Amino acid sequence: MREAALIRQDILEAKTSLGIELGSARIKAVLIDSSHQSVASGEYEWESEYVEGVWTHSLEQVWKGVQNTYQSLIADIAEKYRIIPERFGSMGISAMMHGYLVFDRKNNLLVPFRTWQNTNTREAAERLSETFHFHIPQRWSIAHLYQAFLDGEEHVSRISFMTTLAGYIHWKLTGKKVLGIGDASGMFPVDARTKKYRTDMMERFEELTEGLMPRQKLQDILPEILLAGEDAGTLTSVGAQKLDVTGHLKPGIPFCPPEGVAGTGMTATNSVKKRRGSVSVGTSVFAVVVLDQELSRPYDELDMVMTPDGNQGAMMHGSNCMTDLNTWATVFHDFARRLNVDIDTNTLYGVLYRSALEGEADGGGLMPFGLYAGEPALGLEKGVPLFVRPADARLSLSNFMRAELYSSLAVLKTGLEILVRQEKVQIEGLAGHGGFFKTRGVGQRILAAAANIPVMVMEQAAESGARGIALLAAYRLNKGLEEKLDEYLSGKVFLREKVIRICPEQEDVRGFEQFYENYRRLLPVEEMAVKYM
Repeated sequence: MREAALIRQDILEAKTSLGIELGSARIKAVLIDSSHQSVASGEYEWESEYVEGVWTHSLEQVWKGVQNTYQSLIADIAEKYRIIPERFGSMGISAMMHGYLVFDRKNNLLVPFRTWQNTNTREAAERLSETFHFHIPQRWSIAHLYQAFLDGEEHVSRISFMTTLAGYIHWKLTGKKVLGIGDASGMFPVDARTKKYRTDMMERFEELTEGLMPRQKLQDILPEILLAGEDAGTLTSVGAQKLDVTGHLKPGIPFCPPEGVAGTGMTATNSVKKRRGSVSVGTSVFAVVVLDQELSRPYDELDMVMTPDGNQGAMMHGSNCMTDLNTWATVFHDFARRLNVDIDTNTLYGVLYRSALEGEADGGGLMPFGLYAGEPALGLEKGVPLFVRPADARLSLSNFMRAELYSSLAVLKTGLEILVRQEKVQIEGLAGHGGFFKTRGVGQRILAAAANIPVMVMEQAAESGARGIALLAAYRLNKGLEEKLDEYLSGKVFLREKVIRICPEQEDVRGFEQFYENYRRLLPVEEMAVKYM
């Protein structure tokens, strides 16, 4: 870490870059200095609401969270460097991808924000996938839009603009209706050659919806696509007042294109190169492997997305991940409290995670299904948390924790199997980020077992997406005329970054394979639980 006086000077001279990311469980802001090191942060915990059958965040809740996160960041800066900044060198916004945010010509929200968690779009996703000959996941924006058509929702004829959560925040701060190519590729398929929306698929969509949307064509309501490093506008006076309610922040700060959590995760882990993959493990789990070859056909388990600089990647996404494990952790915390043992959350998770490494390689025959929501990759429209153990299974804390960690990665394993075994994709390494990797060496070893691929975790990986969008903001400000994003990251950002690399242990690999075989075999038990519970 640089001396505080040098960092303070960077802040005074606006040589910093600020990234704000709205994730599923929290909103986080990270400020980086001219050496790309994280020097201050702020955060705000939140959760989606289930209102009238829809998972949503109200826009009031969104702005409350963003404003509180910003003030938390400013408080951290003031405490560390005795200054309240009025400007930053550059800024960027990232957020959970996909979902449905639609506005009329007067910029009024037409229906409450429908997040990626909603799984009511199965009919639309299946019809579009068949029509496009391209896999359209249920959470993609175009699936939400077409489902609204199929359901005869009145508002569709009045749609003037559709965007993602990151695109919405960026629009309100800069006045620009734009989107980074990575986030855009989770709205509608993008052409890897032209870096634009697929015109052939747009034409097919127009045929499907002919006469249903008289005012606008699909092309007209989608945000403009931008690549990493391109000009995405500047902070307006209205935007400055909306972000900083105290009025200190000045307008005119340049913005990078807004991106989704997949793109910022790739950036934060230096994984935008071909044959590299990034894995985010938190409330949900997703991995993106940057491809150096076309896949032979579409797969329901793989989503085709773009890196922030426009390379094609294959995404594996699981709607469920650590929620079940976190729920069990609260039980253990309550037990400790009843014994009058004062244990903080970090210590608790550390003890639980490290115990998993003492468990049997296959989890002792224990089988948790931590499915709180539907899991399209497994063919499940809904989920029920379930714990199954045969009478001869070895129930212990160590086996329980190993099985829980394994279960968190089961959906990820499904996609990796297709890429590696069926498509023969070469993956040189995976970079992990998110809370799963916070306890040193544990989550990394479990992921290496699941993927049978070396796994890297960087020193600042816990900050993941918020730092990633801050780095994209820095790239927007500092890149050379011909400098590619991967060159910038490798040569200027991660050259001296401390990286912990763990190779898979074959006993762990065999153990996970056995667990995964049992997981797939017992899925009908989960299906029955969904049916009757």
